Amino acid sequence: MAKHFDFDRILYRRGTDSLKWDCGENELPMWVADMDFDTAPAVREAILERAAKGAFGYTVVPERWNKAYASWWRNRHGFAMEEEWLTFCTGVIPALSALVRKLTTPAEKVMVMTPVYNIFFNCIINNGRFPAECPLVYDGENYSVDWEAFERTAEDPQVTMLLLCNPQNPIGIVWDRETLARIGEICSKNAVLVVSDEIHCDLVTGGEKYTPFASVNETNLKNSVTTLSASKAFNLAGLQSAAVVVSDKVLRRKVRRGLNTDECAEPNVFAAIAAAAAFEEGGEWLDELVRYIGGNKAFVKEYLAENIPTLKDVSRAATYLCWIDAKALQDKCDEKQVSLAGYLRKNTGLWLSDGSSYGPAGSGFLRMNAACPGAVLEDGLKRLEKGVEMLLAD
Repeated sequence: MAKHFDFDRILYRRGTDSLKWDCGENELPMWVADMDFDTAPAVREAILERAAKGAFGYTVVPERWNKAYASWWRNRHGFAMEEEWLTFCTGVIPALSALVRKLTTPAEKVMVMTPVYNIFFNCIINNGRFPAECPLVYDGENYSVDWEAFERTAEDPQVTMLLLCNPQNPIGIVWDRETLARIGEICSKNAVLVVSDEIHCDLVTGGEKYTPFASVNETNLKNSVTTLSASKAFNLAGLQSAAVVVSDKVLRRKVRRGLNTDECAEPNVFAAIAAAAAFEEGGEWLDELVRYIGGNKAFVKEYLAENIPTLKDVSRAATYLCWIDAKALQDKCDEKQVSLAGYLRKNTGLWLSDGSSYGPAGSGFLRMNAACPGAVLEDGLKRLEKGVEMLLAD
């Protein structure tokens, strides 16, 4: 298959006020979910065209934005959302925090299925609520839902919301329709609102298919709020642009009041047009990106198996993040009183995420971002190999 975009080109991002690359000259950051690729050409062109107009005053969300989202999810994912269901937001995390504040009350509990995106905990705790953890079951190879624990947690009268990651970060699980239906049924039965973060939905490799939570059945549609964004798939996090989808009219009004009172429903001048351009014209670029990321993720699995057998990549098809089981090194780390992530950064410059930040169920794991040119990924894996060798020899 012919290639039209150069994902092998190495970008130099130091000195650009990049959060990811705000690190030492000898360090290689592979932690935060931020790709080291140029975004789609259509996005850059839309931004440059708007920038050329010169004035950057207060901005409204154009109808084009609603249409682009609705069309993308209808054609790409088979979900016929209506344009009026969509509300602009400055980001998925501001949306989640606003939803927790508006749709739950202080001291209530919000359920999370761990290990899960660490900022979920911030959105809960910083707003005076308590996380109710429902750990996934890990058998050494795969993860599954502990349905007995899930139902028991949902039955707690203090639990009023579930923050769902679909697809799941950091493991990369692509939840199937049957699982989502069961989650929806249990939550609806217990008056637990499902807030589904689907920001990684367009980054699914290996032919698996993402299913929007709200598309499964009427129960899921009515008892849910979905957060979406082009930011992960098209690397637009710095433009602060996301969408909140709610089909139920009463619930949608509450959500919009929450977003507006928290002042996170107004776009910067590039936010809406960049997302619209991505969904209108970025399909070919994204398809090629997903194939490239699939190759990178396969390379990580092969490299670990051949060169670092004490580690095992157990990540699944979604996201560009690799979830690495490093439990075999836990005793050595405990003996030296170090975290593996901290040891690697100090001794090799490789900066990975410590799995424990995703909840106790993530202890003993590392999260590695594979969304980078192949040469950069190989550098990271060689540093990882060197670090493990040093730890074991120390």
